[in-house]
Amino acid sequence: MMASSIIFYILATIIVVFSILAVTSRRIIRAAVYLLFVLLSTAGLYLLLEYQFLMAAQIAVYAGGVMVLFIFAILLTQQPGNEVKNEKPKRMFVSFLAAFAGLAICGHLIFHNVSKLVGYGVGKEIDMHHIGMTLMGTDKYQYMLPFEAISILLLACIIGGLMIARKR
Repeated sequence: MMASSIIFYILATIIVVFSILAVTSRRIIRAAVYLLFVLLSTAGLYLLLEYQFLMAAQIAVYAGGVMVLFIFAILLTQQPGNEVKNEKPKRMFVSFLAAFAGLAICGHLIFHNVSKLVGYGVGKEIDMHHIGMTLMGTDKYQYMLPFEAISILLLACIIGGLMIARKR
């Protein structure tokens, strides 16, 4: 139990440090690499929790696919060696308020939906069939439509990035 706690604190520290570095870095390629370290450390947390499937999906989908997409988008739309310019304080304040509002909404949703998990059974383990049906089902409280909407949004972002890069 002691070793897993130490590994957890090491991974949590890596996630916090590299998250802060990813947000505050002035070089965009470095920020993407810092984000890669955050994603790989998150996969380590999944492995620590013995969720090998989520760990593999985290590495394959996010650390692999999404990071390649980010790097290509950065290389197509911006000179990667240039520093990112500072934003105006007003924009920084508005973005801080938006981030805080998002955090408050997510916290509220998590707090009020924990009772559903407690009703499911605290000591019971949720099986993979139930998770898969929740993620890919089309009934109420299932997430197939948002999953497809996000894939369309990512496709639109790729096309937008290519159009911006083509104008240069």
